[in-house]
Amino acid sequence: MSQRVATFINIGERTNVTGSAKFKNLILAGDYTAAIEVARQQVEAGAQIIDVNMDEGLLDAEKAMETFLKLIAAEPDIARVPIMVDSSKWSVIEAGLKCVAGKAIVNSISLKEGEAPFIAHARKVRRYGAAAVIMAFDEKGQADSIERKVAICKRAYDVLVSKAGFPAEDIIFDPNIFAVATGIEEHNNYGVDFIEAVRRIKAECPHARISGGVSNLSFSFRGNEPVRRAMHSVFLYHAIQAGMDMGIVNAGQLDVYDQIPAELRDACEDVILNRRPDGTERLLELAPRYKKEGAVAETAEAEWRSWAVAKRLEHALVKGIDQWVVEDTEEARKSARRPIEVIEGPLMAGMNVVGDLFGAGKMFLPQVVKSARVMKKAVAHLIPFIEAEKTEKSKPKGKIVMATVKGDVHDIGKNIVGVVLQCNNFEVVDLGVMVPVQDILKAANENEANFIGLSGLITPSLDEMVTVAEEMTRSGFKIPLLIGGATTSRVHTALRIAPRYHGPTVHVLDASRAVGVCTTLASDTQANDFTAQVAAEYEEIRRQRAGGQKDKLATLATARANGLHIDWNAYEPPQPTFIGTQAFADYPLEDLVERIDWTPFFRSWELAGNYPKILDDPVVGDSARQLYADARKMLDRIIAEKWLTAKGALGFWPSRRDGDDVVLFEDEARTKELSRLFFLRQQVGKREGRANMCLADFVSPDQDYLGAFAVTAGHGIEAHLERFKAAHDDYSSILLKALADRLAEAFAERLHERVRKEFWGYAADEDLSNDALIREKYRGIRPAPGYPACPDHSQKPELFRLLNAGQNAGLSLTDGFAMLPTAAVSGYYFAHPQAAYFGVARIGKDQVEDFAARRGVPVAQAEKWLRPNLGYEV
Repeated sequence: MSQRVATFINIGERTNVTGSAKFKNLILAGDYTAAIEVARQQVEAGAQIIDVNMDEGLLDAEKAMETFLKLIAAEPDIARVPIMVDSSKWSVIEAGLKCVAGKAIVNSISLKEGEAPFIAHARKVRRYGAAAVIMAFDEKGQADSIERKVAICKRAYDVLVSKAGFPAEDIIFDPNIFAVATGIEEHNNYGVDFIEAVRRIKAECPHARISGGVSNLSFSFRGNEPVRRAMHSVFLYHAIQAGMDMGIVNAGQLDVYDQIPAELRDACEDVILNRRPDGTERLLELAPRYKKEGAVAETAEAEWRSWAVAKRLEHALVKGIDQWVVEDTEEARKSARRPIEVIEGPLMAGMNVVGDLFGAGKMFLPQVVKSARVMKKAVAHLIPFIEAEKTEKSKPKGKIVMATVKGDVHDIGKNIVGVVLQCNNFEVVDLGVMVPVQDILKAANENEANFIGLSGLITPSLDEMVTVAEEMTRSGFKIPLLIGGATTSRVHTALRIAPRYHGPTVHVLDASRAVGVCTTLASDTQANDFTAQVAAEYEEIRRQRAGGQKDKLATLATARANGLHIDWNAYEPPQPTFIGTQAFADYPLEDLVERIDWTPFFRSWELAGNYPKILDDPVVGDSARQLYADARKMLDRIIAEKWLTAKGALGFWPSRRDGDDVVLFEDEARTKELSRLFFLRQQVGKREGRANMCLADFVSPDQDYLGAFAVTAGHGIEAHLERFKAAHDDYSSILLKALADRLAEAFAERLHERVRKEFWGYAADEDLSNDALIREKYRGIRPAPGYPACPDHSQKPELFRLLNAGQNAGLSLTDGFAMLPTAAVSGYYFAHPQAAYFGVARIGKDQVEDFAARRGVPVAQAEKWLRPNLGYEV
């Protein structure tokens, strides 16, 4: 059960005009900005695919689909999930497929018009490299019985595979979820029919997937959200066990199965599984009460301190309570024959429960990290007794050497993965950050590692991972290489890293996937099949990329001719209050707290949802509230006890645009050049009326000003991290790093606010709430090197030189352009009212050559700097 739940895919349903009145009204009103926020909220709430449907009689559906998909393609936090192009019109589906850069899913095609149109549509879907949802619908209509569901899906499967050449793994069947508890006796078995059909279709159609529209099930209880959520959770609990792979469902509106009140859960199961003839009546009797009270279980905390010691240890591990763990561990040791038996017995049994709950989606990362803290304290107490016996420790499932690669200093995600693996009985050798390839390979040999795990956050780390893969091949390694981190991806791993290593290479998306991947790779019976499957998937990615359509890029000359037009004659550039730099040696932390954006904080712990709503989320709310309380408590100590020191620098200089460059001057007369900043221009083809943007477009070619900043809230953090390490307290260590990052971002936000109102002063009357500031409702932007509008990290040294960031803010750069301390933000200030964020995306060889010439470097060096944005193969 736990493995099935861990791999279930939530398909967000709110970007569908037929299913969301709010979204429909936004699209009809042409408010695509707000519509994009609906998509963003779906992703943040846990949707791993978003379903986009524009089938509304008052809409030009093709144009609406094209507009919306192109807009969300420029939003990195939305574009990271696949798109399901949903329409009953083939012309709308095709319009959508032309706008999706990655692998799309078509929703849907079916046999309702016969085999010939079905095959024609399937072949077109295949040419676009998409997967397809196949409705259980034929010439006679929708399938409503088990036999019809299975027969139609089996027929469609045979037609697709044998006649259309459609890959079986790209087939997603929707066997039709219908409403139950309607009062019509013929409908009572619809839930059971779907679940049993799933089981049979999976057996008869190898490699095909199963999906469905979950909200259809509870249509009879519309208006009673607590009951509908409970019905969806109960249904998914059983359907997933039967083989359901994905579902269209509001991911933020699901209850945890075990936390649904028992009487409501039983009543839902009676209806969904059709266990008793009066099931509908009984659920109808309960429903009004839960509509009023909400589906919140009323449970009393047991007097667990009176339990047997093994159960107390299990409870402490699951709940993350370390108050009595040493006392309980000592009691267990005294009753055991040998101290190692305490680890192998109650402690590992408790951690197995933690691992199962995490895999089943019933525990979340903050809780798991707390569990690890309890485990480490217990083990630390036992180690002296074990060493006194001179016996070996319990044998782990496997040993992994993990490192953040050379040039990169970010390790929060890596640390979380390490903790989760340790919770599941893997031995982790964490080499830390900025680790050269020779040290990684040496540690792997000395520790006889079963795996090597590489992590990185900044784009230069991608090249360093390729270097590690090449050196592993040259040195004769064969052990699996695991790739993870914010800039990494399955596609990049398949295209760039896997071909350089002769052993298995696997991209691991996040901590929740790491345990399953490592457990499978450590298995004598599963490893070979798994690595062969991954290798085949990566080979297919390479094949599709080699034969697939490239982004249609304009020439650089065409893109420049289509740059943003600003009427500079009507613009009077605001003059800053000073020219040069200003340092902030010890910025008051208490001034930053109000500007903290808490949503990314929860996301760093893999808790999906927007603050403050996440605190009341039915799935992750409990965990989020506990984490937030711990964070606020630590934040109070950080400020009161001065754990961290915030330092920063900002500067302003007279400037003017020169092509795609911005020239900075030492003097107002603009006669003595101080520096030149080199920006990139969008080259992806644009429809009429849309400019090919470049940051230089926001600066006047005559007289203007440009600002820059670099801030950190990380000074002083190392002493506290060492203290937590000595106390075996990974939870507090990760919490402190995450808070330091949030304070650095808050510093950047607060300083930009003061720039607008004081230092540059072009918005002196600005009066915005913190929420409006987070949503960037102000004039001006502060793009950072390495981000979509200026993806080139290599200009950070010049930025730091201009600001004298070393002396003014105590900041430095690694060889890979990562900032130290790690809790740091840097970037540029643009003040023009039309300045806006955008993504450069893919660029052509002509721009790379031009960029190299402007920088005075070889083309190969420019290609290395700009590799993630190259629109051609190197």
